[in-house]
Amino acid sequence: MFADFLRRMTAPAPEPLNEADARLALAALMVRIARSDHDYAEVEIDRIDRILMTRYGLSPFEAAALRQEAEILESEAPDTVRFTRAIKEAVPHEDRLGVLTALWQVVLADGNRDMHEDTLLRVVANLLGINDRDSARARQQAGG
Repeated sequence: MFADFLRRMTAPAPEPLNEADARLALAALMVRIARSDHDYAEVEIDRIDRILMTRYGLSPFEAAALRQEAEILESEAPDTVRFTRAIKEAVPHEDRLGVLTALWQVVLADGNRDMHEDTLLRVVANLLGINDRDSARARQQAGG
C-alpha cells in the first residue's frame, strides 16, 4: 500500500516530504515508539491522536484516520534506522525538535517509562540529529 512512499523516503537522496507525507511519516514514527514495548496501549493511541489534533489542527476523526494509516505504514516501514534517517533528511531541524517532544509524550503516556521505549527514543533522537541536551529538554517539556 505504501511501497512508493517508502521507496521515495529511503532513496539515497530523498526529496523533502510534502506536508501530508511528513505528517504520515511522523505519525508512523510515534506508532513505532509506542509499539516498541510490545504493549500498544489505548492511552498511547489516545495520546497520538491528541498530538496529531494539536500539532496539525485535525478533528478527532481526521487524527484517528491519520493514525490508522500510520499504523499500516509503520508495519511496512523498513528498520528504524533507515526510516528515521529518511525523516531526518525530509524534515527541517526545528520541526524535528517538536517531533521529539511529541515522541516523549507518547513514551510517557502510560505512566511507565519502559526501557525498550526509552532506549529506542534515545537512538531515534540521535538519528534525527538531536543532541542529548536537546533530547533531555524535549523529555522535560513532555512531562518526564
